[in-house]
Amino acid sequence: MSSPTGPASGLPVRMPRPRQPGRHRRPEPLAAPEGAPALVLAVPGTPSAATRSLAEEVVSIARSELPGLDARIGYLDGDDEFPTLQSVLTRAAEERTARFEQARAAGADVAQPDGPVAVVVPLLAGPDNALLRRVRQAVMESRVAADLTDVLGPHPLLAEALHVRLSEAGLARADRARLFTVATAADGIILAAVGGEEAVQAAGITGMLLAARLAVPVMAAALDVEGAIAATAEQLRGSGSQQLALAPYLIGPELDAGLLDAAAKEAGCAAAEALGPYPAIGKLALAKYTTALGIAPQQPQGTPTH
Repeated sequence: MSSPTGPASGLPVRMPRPRQPGRHRRPEPLAAPEGAPALVLAVPGTPSAATRSLAEEVVSIARSELPGLDARIGYLDGDDEFPTLQSVLTRAAEERTARFEQARAAGADVAQPDGPVAVVVPLLAGPDNALLRRVRQAVMESRVAADLTDVLGPHPLLAEALHVRLSEAGLARADRARLFTVATAADGIILAAVGGEEAVQAAGITGMLLAARLAVPVMAAALDVEGAIAATAEQLRGSGSQQLALAPYLIGPELDAGLLDAAAKEAGCAAAEALGPYPAIGKLALAKYTTALGIAPQQPQGTPTH
């Protein structure tokens, strides 16, 4: 992605380094060049210290995968303490203009910057049309040239993350290949999503991947539709599953407090934690960013557990 005179504007480039001999040499790492659009993580839900910690860990993972990445966090319901998505985009645009004017004042032969100021990545595992409308509205109100990506899923890495969260809660075998058993392992999984029927369908795709990992039935249901989780639990029990588990197909900030516990109680089953800042979340956010810029770096890989 580079030229004899330097990197192509706004695109990650490969940094030169001594190459290892042989066909098993490691690929050269990517690095973000100066002037690349910012990755702005759009965080839903009510801001809190826990939400900030989660978002910061996600962008930290993205930065570790692409050194030099300008990654920022904007909140849909921000305030003086938690910057809104609009204000983050406006600040990114102002800083880019200031850099251009400083370079021109110093006599540098630089072109007026074009292309997006930022790439906005919603911190959502699945489609939630109500939240996505708010993200689009915030981008429009900022009057900043920004690209908006799709949500993070469905993706095999999210199935891996769900598997890990279930195993951490003692609700799934951590590794079938090693026959590591858990006495409380569930024989049926309810995958809880929010955002309506489209979100449930998207969760079902990841659910099929999770079912293949665990070799147990997995069914998706709407956490925000009254009775949907309980009805799905009855359907699983009717097909032979006796010990159920609730797995949130949610990262965390978009989850209303108490909703998960109430649904688990209604369905009569234990629940795993939300996906949270699992490493795959940061990798998928970065993949959305690079795809939006038309770059195809090495796809994020997970750790096999089955």
